[in-house]
Amino acid sequence: MAGPHPNGPKPAQITAGRIGLYAFLVVAALFFLLPLYTMVVTSLKSMDEIRLGQIFALPATLDFSAWVTAWSGACMGTVCVGIRSGFWNSVAITLPAVALSVFIGAVNGYALSLWRPRGANLLFGLLMAGGLIPYQIFLYPMVRVMANVELYNSLAGIILVHVIFGLPLVTLLFRNYFVSVPEELCKAARVDGAGFWRIFFEIMLPIAVPMVVVVSMLQFTGIWNDFLLGLVFAGRDNLPMTVQLNNIVNTTMGERTYNVNMAATILTAVVPLAIYFLSGRWFVRGIAAGAVKG
Repeated sequence: MAGPHPNGPKPAQITAGRIGLYAFLVVAALFFLLPLYTMVVTSLKSMDEIRLGQIFALPATLDFSAWVTAWSGACMGTVCVGIRSGFWNSVAITLPAVALSVFIGAVNGYALSLWRPRGANLLFGLLMAGGLIPYQIFLYPMVRVMANVELYNSLAGIILVHVIFGLPLVTLLFRNYFVSVPEELCKAARVDGAGFWRIFFEIMLPIAVPMVVVVSMLQFTGIWNDFLLGLVFAGRDNLPMTVQLNNIVNTTMGERTYNVNMAATILTAVVPLAIYFLSGRWFVRGIAAGAVKG
């Protein structure tokens, strides 16, 4: 059946308000892109060009030597291996931490919303309260606990820390998503003989794919960009990319090489940026599908 047809006048294509809106969006985009532009052009300049002080000028010639140095030759103290080792350390930390936190958070959200064990609301409240406490308060007790279980300064230790600190947000998002699923679906599956894990893996987890995408991207970005927890818990052999970037930028032997510093900074940020650019459509769909429910 055809719907009602609008009878009023069509909105004008060009209005003062629309022009002002586009002008604001353009200015905002330029404002946020200006630091990235400055970093890119500086990384492609030689030090002779940088000394001229024309930070917005394009490079006379494209020189990628700073990128090569940042990746494999930049110095951190007396060690000149670049930021390459930090990249692989960040990969080794981020991938298992994201997988574990998303899985455990999904199970928590599923149990708290559809099974409601005794004291579920209290447990959920305590978990949320713990998530609101600043990281810095936990540092010393966490260091003592991790040292007692012999996980301090280890790859397993930093992964465990990221999983623990990520659980409140992940559980909240999954709990709000699953609470919108009809409870009758879970009851019908139980009548057919399905248990807790079978319902989770065969029904709830496929339903929650949009939320899995959203939470994975949030966790990946947060863990990859982390500096404090990686510095404290990772240990010297597992320092993530952000910590090694800090060591490169703050290590000055002779002239400070701004082009190398800019290239190293871009290399550190390129993975989260690429993920957002390549999967931004699914992120928006996931947010629209479930993040605002509950």
